Order: sequence, then structure tokens, then C-alpha cells
Amino acid sequence: MSKPNIVVYFSDQQRADTIGCYGQPLDISPNLDKLAAEGTLFENAFSPQPVCGPCRAIFQTGKYATDTGCFRNSIALPPDSKTIAHYLESGGYNTAYVGKWHLASTGNLEEKPYQDFQKIAVPRELRGGYTGYWRGSDVLEFTSDGYGGFVFDENNNKCEFDGYRCDCITDYALDFIEKDEQKKPFMLFLSHIEPHHQNDAHHYQGPKGSEEKYKNFVLPKDLEVLGGDGREEYPQYLGQCNSLDNNLGRVIEELKAKGIYDNTVIIYVSDHGSHFNTRNKDAHLNGYDDYKRTCHDSALKVPLIIAGGKFNNGGVVKRLVSTGSLAKTILSIADIDVGDEMIGENLLDEVLHLHDNEPDEIYAQISESRLGRCIRTNRYLYSVYAPHINGGERASTNEYFDDYLYDMESDPFQLNNIIDDESYSSIKEDLRARLIKWIKESENIDATIQ
Repeated sequence: MSKPNIVVYFSDQQRADTIGCYGQPLDISPNLDKLAAEGTLFENAFSPQPVCGPCRAIFQTGKYATDTGCFRNSIALPPDSKTIAHYLESGGYNTAYVGKWHLASTGNLEEKPYQDFQKIAVPRELRGGYTGYWRGSDVLEFTSDGYGGFVFDENNNKCEFDGYRCDCITDYALDFIEKDEQKKPFMLFLSHIEPHHQNDAHHYQGPKGSEEKYKNFVLPKDLEVLGGDGREEYPQYLGQCNSLDNNLGRVIEELKAKGIYDNTVIIYVSDHGSHFNTRNKDAHLNGYDDYKRTCHDSALKVPLIIAGGKFNNGGVVKRLVSTGSLAKTILSIADIDVGDEMIGENLLDEVLHLHDNEPDEIYAQISESRLGRCIRTNRYLYSVYAPHINGGERASTNEYFDDYLYDMESDPFQLNNIIDDESYSSIKEDLRARLIKWIKESENIDATIQ
């Protein structure tokens, strides 16, 4: 085959600093660290939307959440959306989806959806164009916990599993790889829920023994200073991250056993990080948050590693990139050019240093905890919010007010908000203008910021 297989190994709510090659001191991620050494490590990758459903919609469509309408959780991806699965299947690929989907149910936040597939099979027309192998659940944390549960297959049959969830979900991915006849290249989207907390338990659930295994953890500086529940939850969280790594190793070994590893591109990414209840206590909170709905690096900065094909020996990319570029990048790996139909860039261009002379910045939309927008540069983070608007009720507005400004040169962990510091007024004005430009280009809105 001339076109490579593609495996998207997707974690949920994983901070980049849980991984060795991003600075984690404990032995959490040997397989991923090795993969990063083989391929390309994107050292500064940021989520375009730090909420599960919206980010998934972006990854599948290459459209901003305000474009698809999926600006918060509990909004289904419109059935007429053209996704990477549509493009790939038309381009001669088999597709497979395993794990958490989170794009089929619709309703108000914190209420039972009126289009409810949270615990029943997602119908084919709401699977985003994936017509092949399917072992999925719309809201996996509602059909399972860390130690067992069920998903549904492509024929809507319930598939029960018993064991640590990350292992069992990986088993389905291995089943697909083993059975695939390689008459066509494939794209496997393996969507784990780890290391997301278990909603009904209000607790992170690592494999048994995580508490003891990771008792000597080093808490990231922001969690150490700001409190939250990181000190209590971090060992379990690290256990989940280690399980993800162990299972990545199993996928790699299966690809090698099948003789297709050298013709496969592996993408490891997460939708957003976790601030462990440290960034949801400010005066501008207007909506709901627990672990992620914020502009801060604890939520926006994520791991992104791509190995295989032209990404091998790519080294470390230090420029800021948005994972909103993933859809376009996945299709480019399959030699499918979508031009300006999708946001972002082909991330291979960063490996080839084609953007070195362009502004080094990313843009993100914030929802649910507030209606907000932010711009992140190498040195500064600037964020705005819309007063009196609940972030779960509206997708956009044309009027914003200053929220946060951080100078990472003197404050790398974003602990000192200098939004009202007069000595930074010219910096703020420049960032404000750049953010207004982003809003105009991404949402076609002439916004004002005060």
C-alpha cells in the first residue's frame, strides 16, 4: 500500500506534564517517550477548546466549535457534518472507532438530554461517518467505570467488558488490528476516557495499587500553590496515565506483529488537561467547571506526539501549535488536501519549518465556565470574558472584557494575574488587537474588548 495506516491514540483530560518527555520525573510513560524519540514531539501544543464534546467535534470536522454548533457538551454533531471519516472512506481507507464518542446526545447541561444516547447505542447516522468497526459509547463514563462496563458494536449489540477499562478498550482496538485484512489502509481512532475522572464517583480511578506505586509523586507547581484536589487525586491520575502508556505499548507490539508498524503513523494527543479544581474560583465564573474549562496551561496545554512516515526523526517542535490542526493533518497523512475547508495547518509544515516567520501564537474558545476567548504566545497569555453570559447557554458574542493576563517569563505557572498592571498596558493593547483579529477570522464577528 502506498498510503499509511493511521492510529489516533486519544486520551481524555491529560496534562502534558504527566509524560516523561514533557518533564514528568516518575517513570510513567516509557513507551510514549520512546515513540517521541522516534518521531516528532510538539513541545507546546494547546487545545482549541478545553471541553470534551467541543474538542472532539473539532478533531472530527476541522471546524471551530462555534461553526459546528457544538460549543459545549450535550450538543450532537450535526448529521450533515463532513468529518475526517467521510474524507478517509472516500479516499480509500477503512475506518474504525473505539471508545468514547460524546457527539450524539443533545440537551441542557446537568439535565437529562432530550436526544439521549448516553447509555444506549449511537445510531449509524450519528457516528460521524464511521461505517466500519465500532466499539463505542456516547458517554463512556456513564456506561462504565474504571473497572468494567459496556460499549456497543457497529450493529448496536452491547459488548460487556470486565477488567480495568483502559485495558479492555484497548482490547477492542487490538481486535480490529488483528482482524483487518489490509486490503485498504485504515484509520483507527482509539478514544480512551483515561485519565478523566469518573463522574459518578467524583474521583480519578487508576489501576489498583496506583496509590502506593506513585506515592512519591511531585505535584506540579500550579497545583502545589493553588490547592484544589490534586494532592489527593494525583497518584490515581498518574496510574491512569501509566495505564495509557502500557496500552500504547500493546498497540505498537500488535502493529509490529502484524508487520505494519513501519507503514503506520501514530498520533498521541489529548483533548485538554486538568486544573484539579484550582481555576474555577474567580469572580468571572458564570457557568460550570470542575477540572478544565479555563484558559490556563493546566487545561489548554496537552501532549502531542506524532511518529511514523515523514514525522519520523522530526525532533522537537518548539513553536506553539493548536491541536485544532489535527483533522487537516490526519487527512494530509492520507494524501487528502482539504485546503481552507478546515482550520489550522498541516502539522508536518512545522517539522519542515515552513512557518518560522509567522506569528507564534494560538487561539482558543472557552465555554461552559464562561463565554471566553484567549490568545497564547510564547511569553503571554491573554484572556477575555463576556459578562453576565452563562458559558453553557451561548456560543459567541461581540462584546468582551479583560479577564486574565500572565507574563510567563516571570510567572511560568500563571499564578499572578497582571490584567490591571499599568506597566503592561501596551502589551495588553497589542494582544487585544490580535485576539480581536482571531475572533473576526474564526467567527466572522467584529468584537470589542474593554
